[in-house]
Amino acid sequence: MLANFIYFTVFIILAFVLSIAVKAITRGVEAKQVIKDEKNLELNKENESQSLEIIDQIKELKDLYDKGVLNGDEFKKAKDKLLK
Repeated sequence: MLANFIYFTVFIILAFVLSIAVKAITRGVEAKQVIKDEKNLELNKENESQSLEIIDQIKELKDLYDKGVLNGDEFKKAKDKLLK
């Protein structure tokens, strides 16, 4: 009888420890996913910022071309350089 009580108590303790371990692993996986999502969001913002900067530079080149400061070949070369 006492042995059965001890086995039952050990089983309950093991079940409790396993449930805590599963919760910890789940939280770790979720935290890792959140960090990954934040990094992706940050990279997307950086890429968007760089794209806007390139667009502004191309607009400036277009203005110079429209004003006659740059000829067609110079404009094309400068634009291609920005886009690479």
